[in-house]
Amino acid sequence: MELGRYYIGGAWVEPRSARDFPVLNPATEARIGTVALGGADDVDAAVAAARRAFEGFSRTGRDERISLLERLLALSEERREELAQAMTAEMGAPITMSRAAQAEAAVGHLGAVLDALRAQEARVSLPNGDVLVREPIGVCGLITPWNWPINQIALKVLPALAAGCTCVLKPSEHTPLSAAVYAQMIHDAGFPAGVFNLVHGDGPTVGAALSRHPDVDMISFTGSTRAGVAVVRDTAETVKRVTLELGGKSPNLVFADCDLKERVTASVRECMFNTGQSCDAPTRMLVERRCYTEALNIAKSAAEGLSVGDPAREGDHIGPLFDRTQFERVQAMIRTGIEEGATLLAGGLGRPEGFDRGWFVKPTVFADVRNDMAIARQEIFGPVLVIIPFDAEDEAVRLANDTPYGLAAYVQTGNLARAERVAARLRAGAIHINGGAFNYGSPFGGYKQSGNGREGGLMGIEDYQEVKTLHFG
Repeated sequence: MELGRYYIGGAWVEPRSARDFPVLNPATEARIGTVALGGADDVDAAVAAARRAFEGFSRTGRDERISLLERLLALSEERREELAQAMTAEMGAPITMSRAAQAEAAVGHLGAVLDALRAQEARVSLPNGDVLVREPIGVCGLITPWNWPINQIALKVLPALAAGCTCVLKPSEHTPLSAAVYAQMIHDAGFPAGVFNLVHGDGPTVGAALSRHPDVDMISFTGSTRAGVAVVRDTAETVKRVTLELGGKSPNLVFADCDLKERVTASVRECMFNTGQSCDAPTRMLVERRCYTEALNIAKSAAEGLSVGDPAREGDHIGPLFDRTQFERVQAMIRTGIEEGATLLAGGLGRPEGFDRGWFVKPTVFADVRNDMAIARQEIFGPVLVIIPFDAEDEAVRLANDTPYGLAAYVQTGNLARAERVAARLRAGAIHINGGAFNYGSPFGGYKQSGNGREGGLMGIEDYQEVKTLHFG
């Protein structure tokens, strides 16, 4: 793996300034590689390459860009297993899930981007006689997280390339393996030199240098709300476009008229998917009081029925958290929940039985939670579910919206009229009704402190475009 070099100007090059950073397997705590963390000089080189390439690539025709993306799609299908194995090793996604969801994102998002690009009108005649055209915004800095490595790379790199932009990617320093595979795929697909560039580094150094850079026209960032605020501050002086996909504490409204066993069981599994390390996970379950006791019994059984296991082994178990820092944070939040007086329904402190190493956590459920408790307010980012009772629909909506976040919300009900009514009142970017899943090509993003802009499909491409109007005399 090219972890000691960066992909700049169409070639793997030596860093201009670098510090070693260990890449650890979260299941074994063993060092599996070393990545070189760059600095401002490396960012300057990558941005310069992207700026040089923009003049030519921005003028390519749509058919030419579609052809390049189609070649990348073929490579994404061919190298899906390599991507899956990389993510299992670097961030602990169980291999079955890594194949079905983590690596599949490279294929699914690209298919949706191609559909959107083919459908987008290059010129639109307005009713007043003017003409609207869309053009690539320029050089884009793309900063991605560790929890869904390829999913987030695909959601940023692909629409940028589709729009005719050039870009510099800073993936998480914790997940460089999959990013390096993806960079080589873009190279092998034949994209012109400088169109895509990769620099490894941390947020305070490389991320900040990208955000502040005067020759970067746009920053797209996915990560914590705290880090997103820092990105916005760094971009303010150059007044560049910023899109953000940030944190979440997504409510899941469970009404007594749903299929309680099916929906609560599925909701627990959805919360624990990817070991709870998803920004839109339904981590705050609001349950109608007349079915509250039954729902608690179902949730307890569902959590205790989840198995935790080696991510290299096939199966539907969950894996470890991605590193020691996150493990200690989740343990601290579980301890906080106990100290706040919530009822520990399942799981709890420490590793699951049989694990003496690796960042494995017990699937944990708290009942009798109040919405003002820390475990109900803060994004834990681990396999921890909190359950809060409510008496009436209006109270459920009020509790659901009583959060600084607004990425996603979930509704479980047998009454579709209620589902539509409640969905209209929830302040979130996506509402999942009775297990409805996200589909490739739909816009993804949030309200409030969950960010701005949308990723995926047509709206994802539009985020990387400027709008120009032509006024004819």
